[in-house]
Amino acid sequence: MGQVDFVKVRECDNGIRLNRWFLKYYPDLPLGRLQKLLRTKQIKVDGKKCEASTRLVSGQEVRIPPLQDDIKSVSKAVVNEKDVEFIRSLVIYKDENIIVLNKPSGLAVQGGTNIKRHIDGMLQALCFENEEAPKLVHRIDKDTSGILLLARNRQYAELLTKAFKDKNIEKTYIAVVYGCPKKNEMLIDAPLLKQGENMVIAAEGQKALSKMKLLDSAGGKFALVELSPKTGRTHQLRAHMKYIGNPIVGDDRYFIDKKVRINDMADKLYLHAYKMDLSNIYKKLVITAAIPEYFRQVMDSFGWKLK
Repeated sequence: MGQVDFVKVRECDNGIRLNRWFLKYYPDLPLGRLQKLLRTKQIKVDGKKCEASTRLVSGQEVRIPPLQDDIKSVSKAVVNEKDVEFIRSLVIYKDENIIVLNKPSGLAVQGGTNIKRHIDGMLQALCFENEEAPKLVHRIDKDTSGILLLARNRQYAELLTKAFKDKNIEKTYIAVVYGCPKKNEMLIDAPLLKQGENMVIAAEGQKALSKMKLLDSAGGKFALVELSPKTGRTHQLRAHMKYIGNPIVGDDRYFIDKKVRINDMADKLYLHAYKMDLSNIYKKLVITAAIPEYFRQVMDSFGWKLK
């Protein structure tokens, strides 16, 4: 028999429904099993019978019966001090409604197969006041660095999620690409279809539009470009740059024909979410995220500057 645990409700979970609390801290616990544990009174709050809809109050104690070994425990879900310090170091803007992170390349936004450490798992460390953990309102690829916007309350989570869906938030990326684009500016109009884990250009795919602007180049071998997605398809910028013959440096998913490196450059994807314009919906706010050092070194080696 396993051990019964008693877990105190954190301040950032004040007001959360019990079923959502279990989804947050015990994501591997099937809903059916949770309901059975509630019916049989094996799960209690402050020693009393409770339901899935019960609203938790910070400081209350939840009785957790013995669970299977493959169920993630709350102790594992709590962010350790090292990760608290780390994710707080990523904050580049914070006000009463939003938090903005400068996400490093290689760190996933959410968990998945073989992904144990991710932004979503550390969000409770961003409870700066008496609030729920901030909420994800959009995603960027694991290997893409740069701006990640979070909502600090339900109202702005809904507002920002809708704004991204309606394309009312303008995003600007910079990338180092192989070769030099044939035009200084172009609108890439190429529908994308998911094929396995990748996106491919296909007439029957979803409409996908990306704006590309050439910023600088180096002898026709490499170029610095500005990219703005006008639609929000998975891997859109990466697939589109491959399509026009200028794949992004370090993109081992969409450019696996050969390995090309600039001197001793880092083995990373050179795609950075550099700027986000919230002016259409929020405070006339435009946010920029500092370029990673490894990216900056390549720019410096070619004498490239952002204007």
